[in-house]
Amino acid sequence: MSAALARLRTVFGYDSFIGAQEDIVAHLVDGGDALVLMPTGGGKSLCFQLPSLLRQGCGIVVSPLIALMQDQVDALLQAGVKAAFLNSSQDFATASETEQRLLRGELDLLYIAPERLLTERFLALLGRLDGNRQIALFAIDEAHCVSQWGHDFRPEYIQLSILHEHFPAVPRVALTATADALTRSEIVHRLGLDEARIFVASFDRPNIRYAIVERDNPRKQLLAFLADHRGEAGIVYCLSRKKVDETAIWLQTQGVDALPYHAGLDAETRRKHQQRFVRDDAVVMVATIAFGMGIDKPDVRFVAHLDLPKSLEAYYQETGRAGRDGEPAEAWMTYGLNDVVIHRQRIDESVAPEEQKRIERQKLDAMLAYCEAAGCRRTVLLNYFGEALDTHAACGNCDTCQTPPELWDGTIAAQKFMSAALRTGQRFGAAHLIDVLRGKATEKVGQFGHDQLQTFGVGADHDEATWRSVARQLLAGGLLYADAQHYGALKLTDAARPVLKGESTLMLRRQVAGKKKQTKQKFTNFAPHDLPPADASLFDTLRDWRAKTAREQGVPAYVILHDRTLQELATRRPQTPDELLAINGIGEAKVSRYGPDLLGLLAATE
Repeated sequence: MSAALARLRTVFGYDSFIGAQEDIVAHLVDGGDALVLMPTGGGKSLCFQLPSLLRQGCGIVVSPLIALMQDQVDALLQAGVKAAFLNSSQDFATASETEQRLLRGELDLLYIAPERLLTERFLALLGRLDGNRQIALFAIDEAHCVSQWGHDFRPEYIQLSILHEHFPAVPRVALTATADALTRSEIVHRLGLDEARIFVASFDRPNIRYAIVERDNPRKQLLAFLADHRGEAGIVYCLSRKKVDETAIWLQTQGVDALPYHAGLDAETRRKHQQRFVRDDAVVMVATIAFGMGIDKPDVRFVAHLDLPKSLEAYYQETGRAGRDGEPAEAWMTYGLNDVVIHRQRIDESVAPEEQKRIERQKLDAMLAYCEAAGCRRTVLLNYFGEALDTHAACGNCDTCQTPPELWDGTIAAQKFMSAALRTGQRFGAAHLIDVLRGKATEKVGQFGHDQLQTFGVGADHDEATWRSVARQLLAGGLLYADAQHYGALKLTDAARPVLKGESTLMLRRQVAGKKKQTKQKFTNFAPHDLPPADASLFDTLRDWRAKTAREQGVPAYVILHDRTLQELATRRPQTPDELLAINGIGEAKVSRYGPDLLGLLAATE
């Protein structure tokens, strides 16, 4: 691995591997197949980029998104790597020239969309590679797209098993940041990776704080959340295109630099909005799940959800776009009972096979259980992905750790709620049942004669917020389910019977109102004021230079140098090209390209 470490230093500017990177690189260089599960920001790309440089030939990288290809190729070119991509954004002449470069052996890495890779024409072109122009490896990025049960299913990914059939001697590596046991099994099966070595890194993202609040006034709640993130880049996810547009417009009126992104916008608008988000420092992208996969922007400081994701895989993938640089970031969500009804309805009304619907319901149930967890959210999240942690340990960086909810014996309250559902014929949603329990003589209650029921008014001792919490927890615990075919009517499950009959007790969570959060960090981007004044001033100067350089080249600022590299430059103040090479994130190509400018800026501040 001496050659690997040498390339790691000279090309990418790092002195050592992190986590399982070294083992993965060695395995692929030796020609083995691999499945790599590694969290966002954990260094997945290096696991196939470095072996492509060390093995003979060109590494072929299957990537599902144009933006991902562009960003990774830009970063590789900055590092002096001969990289290119092929996708639908290119004209015929550009694509043809890229193909000829591949055939001439002039590329180290080629990124390509699965649709183009799988054409007979391109497979035939790959078949022409021989001798010094052979294929180094196949890297299948975002491999969870192969799973029919997953949140980003792409039908063309299923066909990628053809690579092994056509090129059995070429090593393959499938990589993803999120996959539960079912998805992992399907990746192995679909891609024919039965003999592959599986590498599973920790899914923990300790720099991300997780917080969930009950939906009350979502716009007011969102604005209060964003008040702690002024001047920072972030993503706000919404379930519908309409909500995306309305939220983006409203945020703009509140002084937030917000942009919408969803599949209903034309391609050019999406491209411009994504480019602004990636290249500017403080843009907030309001988006559907159509946005985000493959975004390499390292300084996203927050991800907010205004609607419940449909699974913990989706939630983990989306929140994982925050804090890729390892600095503090926040994942915040507001949700309510209506989210459950909407997701149930989408599942029940889909044309998917019943088995797929069953799995999707299970995933939704796990998402609900996470939202209503009384213990550490990080523990629940990691346990879902098969990473066993001490269930009594507290991460100290989620809302339930910092403001632990109290548990109370909710058996009688649950019995009252479920009795109200039964006595009203299991035909009504939570809002009406709560009115009955609290003895509110609404027009609807009177219309159905529910003010004459024994359960009318028996829950007046609890406020509406408490009853909503009871309803959510009964849903999350599987004692009730929302029947989407009957407008979200709450119905009892078999699991409700022991509680209803008094054969078992039920402990519920109750948030402690007004309890001060003792350990919440201040979530800001790397702040120059954390440095001594002289170093902070130099850091600002370096950022200004980086921004100007990035604009001139038409690339994101982080492709030039990361904030952490600028911080190290500002504190260590190298004076020679060799000293520049000792800075993390600066390899030989960047010393050659930017060394004179950087050394000049550093000398001017002495």
